[in-house]
Amino acid sequence: MDGLTRRILLAGGAGAALPLAAQAAPAFAPVVPGRRLAFPRDHGAHPGFRTEWWYVTGWLEGPTGPLGFQVTFFRTRTGLGETNPSRFAPRQVLFAHAALSDPRVGRLLHGQRIARQGFGIAEASERDMDIVLDDWRLARGPAGEMRARAGGEGFALDLVLTPTQPVLLQGEGGFSRKGPKPEQASWYYTLPHLKVSGTMERDGRRRPVQGRAWLDREWSSTLLDPAAVGWDWTGINLDDGGALTTFRVRDAKGQALWTGGSLRTADGRLWTAPNGAVSFDPGRTWKSPRTGATYPVAPTVRLKTPRGEKRWALTPLFDDQELDSRPSGGPVYWEGAVRVPGGSGYLELTGYAAPLRL
Repeated sequence: MDGLTRRILLAGGAGAALPLAAQAAPAFAPVVPGRRLAFPRDHGAHPGFRTEWWYVTGWLEGPTGPLGFQVTFFRTRTGLGETNPSRFAPRQVLFAHAALSDPRVGRLLHGQRIARQGFGIAEASERDMDIVLDDWRLARGPAGEMRARAGGEGFALDLVLTPTQPVLLQGEGGFSRKGPKPEQASWYYTLPHLKVSGTMERDGRRRPVQGRAWLDREWSSTLLDPAAVGWDWTGINLDDGGALTTFRVRDAKGQALWTGGSLRTADGRLWTAPNGAVSFDPGRTWKSPRTGATYPVAPTVRLKTPRGEKRWALTPLFDDQELDSRPSGGPVYWEGAVRVPGGSGYLELTGYAAPLRL
C-alpha cells in the first residue's frame, strides 16, 4: 500500500474503513487509440481513469530577475469505496503543488494540498477546466484564458494564462505511448507559449508579474511498464515561437524503455518523435543534501529528425530545484526552470530518489 492510500484511509471516514479485501477491484477506463479529443470537454476531469494532471510551468519576470513557477493539480481514482454510498468514501482524491524557483533563495519555495473530492472543498469539473482545492484553483474562462491561484512558503500567485497558439496534440492525435505495450499510454496534449500576467505576493507585498508558461495535460490508467522507475521530461518554449517536448521512460539501469515527444516549428508544422528518436545525455549532476538523490540537472537533449539531429543543452536556473511532495502523498522529484540556447522551459526528473509507481 503506497503512502497516498494510507493517508486516504486515515482521512476517509466511513467509506474508507472497509477492508481492502472486501472491496471489488475497480475497472479503470483504458487508453485506446482512435478517439478524437474534444474541447472544452477534455480540458475537464476524466474520473473513470486512474490518474490525471493539469501541469503549469513557466518563467516570470521578477523585480530582481527571472523566476520559475509551477502550479499543478492532480486527480487520482483510488479504487476505494467504489460501491460505498457514503459521501465520505474517498473514491477520488485531488492534490496539488505550487513552487517558486528564486535563485536568490537557492531552493524551491513550495506549497501543497490534498483532499478527497467533494463538499465544495475539492472539486474537478468534467465539463471544462475548473479544479478547486481549498483556496487554490485552476479554471478556464469564457475566452479560453486560464486563472491559476496557489501559493506556498511566503508567496502567493494569482495568474492569468492566455493561449497564443492552438492545442498541441502529442503522439497520435493525443494518444501518447509510454511503454512497449499498447496499453502503456496516456491521452496527452499541451498548450505552449501561454502569455502570463497577474500578481505575485511575497512577504506581504504584491507586485504585478508577466512571463511565459506551458500547460501539460495527461490522463491514464496504465502509464508505466513494471520495469520503469521514472522518467525525464522537458517542455521548452523556443524564442522563435516553436515548442519542444521530449521524454524518456527509464529502467533501473538508466536505460530508456520508451521515448517520445514532438517539435512544432514557428510556422505551425508538427513533427512527432517516434520511439528511439529522443535521447538524454546526462551532463552535469547535482546531489541533494536532503535526500541523497543525484539528478542530471544539465542534460543535453538530442532529437533525431528527418532533417538531421538537433541538440539542446539545458542549463538550470539553479541546481536545488528538488520538490518533496511526500506530505501530500506524492514522490520526491526534481522540477526546475531551465534555459536552452534560444528558449526556456522546464525539466522534470522523477524516480531518482526512489522508484516511481503510477
